[in-house]
Amino acid sequence: MAISYSDSGVDVTRGYKAVELMKKHVKETYDKNVLGDLGSFGGFYDISGEKISNPVLVAGTDGVGTKLKYAFVLDKHDTVGIDAVAMCVNDIVCQGARPLFFLDYFATGKLDPEKVATVVKGVAEGCKMSGCALIGGETAEMPSFYPDGEYDMAGFAVGIVDKSKVINGSTIKEGDVLIGLASSGVHSNGFSLVRKLFGETKAEVDVFDARLGKTYGEALLTPTRIYVKTILSLMQKVNVKGVAHITGGGFIENIPRIFPKGIGCEIDLKSYPLPALFEIIKEKSGLGSEQLYNTFNMGIGMVVAVAKEDEQKTLDALKELGEDAYVIGKTVKGEGVILK
Repeated sequence: MAISYSDSGVDVTRGYKAVELMKKHVKETYDKNVLGDLGSFGGFYDISGEKISNPVLVAGTDGVGTKLKYAFVLDKHDTVGIDAVAMCVNDIVCQGARPLFFLDYFATGKLDPEKVATVVKGVAEGCKMSGCALIGGETAEMPSFYPDGEYDMAGFAVGIVDKSKVINGSTIKEGDVLIGLASSGVHSNGFSLVRKLFGETKAEVDVFDARLGKTYGEALLTPTRIYVKTILSLMQKVNVKGVAHITGGGFIENIPRIFPKGIGCEIDLKSYPLPALFEIIKEKSGLGSEQLYNTFNMGIGMVVAVAKEDEQKTLDALKELGEDAYVIGKTVKGEGVILK
């Protein structure tokens, strides 16, 4: 008796249906540079029209991590795609690069066409929010590799910047100002600890908390804020010396990555209002500042370094761009991060 691919747990017709359901969302991200009619084994993107004298490509890759566990528990799959895009494009814009395109990878044990289409709808939304095109991806059905109803996803983004305009922190000096842009929540880092603190069952996370004005699950699944258009606009108005995306490692690991040798910083922890979600995390964990700010973004998703004389101009510009921004610290001689 013949044994087919579907007998092993892989049904290619589910893949075909998923692709059909995704198409509309994907095409909504296309711009004039997407060459969708040239081939099907790779995504084509034409950069010949870019008016950049010395173009440099900048790439970044990341996944959503164990935040996905809450998507499974709450059966909510429309926002994690935004997280996948955000974690990549927020990284490359730190170098001053404008995202051009994104590709995603989705893997599951048994393909649910409607579910994967919902996830990809979120990916497309993230691409639109950051101004890049979703030009391809991969959907893998891997029987018995993932528990029923679960999946993993990741992606990568490619951006472009003029070599002369790359932001690399090399001009940062003592006395420069650090301005923090508010996060939308925990973003997509630290969820291995978050899950220990809040639990992993629907009963545990589907609990309303008046301090949040929503359930724990709703707060924790809030997608990562995308800062691309803000940073690119800010670059046109002030001299942005450095940009740090606050991801895994929090303030302690990420902010020093933009400093030249011999420069550290002081951060005033009272300089901005700590969001209620992080107050709850602080209570539940019992951790001190050093550990909290070395794990979570603690309410600040991006940090921008500018000269002291550009402080007010930067704050005004960020307010105009719809960001909640705060002067959270300054650069000093030395190394690392001093929390005050």
